Amino acid sequence: MKFVTFIRSNKEVAGIVVNNEVFPLNEINPEIPVSMREMLNKWEEILPLCKEIEKKALNGEYTLGSLLSDVSLKAPIPNPTSCRDGYAFRQHVAAARRNRKVPMIEEFDQYPIFYFTNHNAVQGPGEIPCMPDHFNKLDFELEAAIVIGKKGRNIKAEEADAFIAGYMIMNDMSARALQMEEMLLNLGPAKGKDFSTVIGPWMVTPDELEPFKISPKKGHIGNNYDLSMECWVNGERVSEGNMGDMDWTFAEIIERCAYGVDVLPGDVIGSGTVGTGCFLELNGTGLLNDPNYQVQWLKPNDTVEMKIKGLGHLKNTIIQEGTEFSLFALKKSI
Repeated sequence: MKFVTFIRSNKEVAGIVVNNEVFPLNEINPEIPVSMREMLNKWEEILPLCKEIEKKALNGEYTLGSLLSDVSLKAPIPNPTSCRDGYAFRQHVAAARRNRKVPMIEEFDQYPIFYFTNHNAVQGPGEIPCMPDHFNKLDFELEAAIVIGKKGRNIKAEEADAFIAGYMIMNDMSARALQMEEMLLNLGPAKGKDFSTVIGPWMVTPDELEPFKISPKKGHIGNNYDLSMECWVNGERVSEGNMGDMDWTFAEIIERCAYGVDVLPGDVIGSGTVGTGCFLELNGTGLLNDPNYQVQWLKPNDTVEMKIKGLGHLKNTIIQEGTEFSLFALKKSI
């Protein structure tokens, strides 16, 4: 199933997509909560009700559907309980370190890691407003993400896939100049990351991905999927990879996230960047091979489009805020 959050009668409501139509779940069955957050709190109870609606919608039994092209989609989970981002693709990590002429860090292969980003800055399809300092090396990051569907603690990787309600595309927007400045102090990322994390266009339930399931990498545990990943900027394809290239699975990332703490329904966890999945990596590789390589960063009014097989097509336009307020200008002199 494909779950969305969309605007209906000036309110954000949860729905499902069936044959390019969007159906408002609560209007069809009042037992289903209005929001995805509320639904996820009772996911195992609510999901069968949604499946019944999907079945009837496929049979043409409802007249409440709206054409997908006519609705305004928001982030599928507009207000996650938390938002973490992992570091699952070895190709991306190795390329980034090679480009900085430092050796691959051996700890990558020992355990998965993640950081918390701003769950209050999660956005969906549409415009992404950015401040002037964000445009100092503004970057996209092509990722996949999961949504947790039930509470758990100290979850073993062998059991962790059962806690996943669905999968989405994620664009972990990054202001690289702010990020690199902050991390000189060995803390972060913070302001380089917390202004926007984009997810969408919908949340896809795991059953839809069964035809694409493949084995995880050797020595790893959990579901893995052969899903192509692509990103275009202003119509030009700049990145391509595959979700099947994840070294650390989402199950293993959940195992680490849930150690000694609760993971909750509505938590969003990103995969980290796929290989070639951001300008930082692409620019570094380009300059390594050619000192005259023309680096590229996102600019005002750029369009970023991401596609992951089975997970949809996420489109955003980058907009500049009408202000000159700058964090860089507030730095103290030494």
